Amino acid sequence: MEENKITFKSIDEYILNFPPEVQEILVTLRKVIKESAPDAEEKMSWQMPTFALHGNLVHFAAHKNHIGFYPAPSGIDAFKDELSEYKGAKGSVQFPIKKPMPYELISRIVKFRVAENIKEAEDKVKKTK
Repeated sequence: MEENKITFKSIDEYILNFPPEVQEILVTLRKVIKESAPDAEEKMSWQMPTFALHGNLVHFAAHKNHIGFYPAPSGIDAFKDELSEYKGAKGSVQFPIKKPMPYELISRIVKFRVAENIKEAEDKVKKTK
């Protein structure tokens, strides 16, 4: 059953799998995340483009009618008022493909997650001393 499943080795390969109009959104989203988290590492995780810095920061994925953005439950909770117009769950939000992407909000969520992960990493170091 799983034999036909496509596995992506890179974010570039993932993005190229979509129609041009979706590729454009994904390329811009990737750029916004990179600019907001310049020290983060790009990787594929759970077959989704992922940015990591002291652990996973955010994931994103294209679906038929929306772009899924996964900044962990804390990232959703911290911006719940601004995200209230979008469908979402505990650790995810769906941005409709047919509407403008809220890149500025995404940037702020990513920066929040960077600060959160750095603080958690620093706290772990303090505990081991």
